[in-house]
Amino acid sequence: MREIRTFELGHDEPAAAWRVAQPLILQVLAGEVWLTLEGDAEDYWLAHGQSFCLPRDAVAWLSAGRDGARVAVSSAGGRGAGMQRVSRAGSWNWLPRWMQAA
Repeated sequence: MREIRTFELGHDEPAAAWRVAQPLILQVLAGEVWLTLEGDAEDYWLAHGQSFCLPRDAVAWLSAGRDGARVAVSSAGGRGAGMQRVSRAGSWNWLPRWMQAA
């Protein structure tokens, strides 16, 4: 069984970082998301329906596009081999224990 968490990001929310404790899959359910990984020279824009694998120990910055966004985050757990990388976010008061605030 996999745990899946859904987060909503507002366009006007300040940037926040997630420290990824285990490999995760981030999937955009609505809107657009800007994703930056510390140490990675590229920024990625993810649109509705696109996914991105977040590696263990990464620090990921997320932010919503103009209309806000909704994302699902789940444990990669051996999945994600076929996921590809695609072309900074609101602060949440609660995060699952497998995802620690940076």
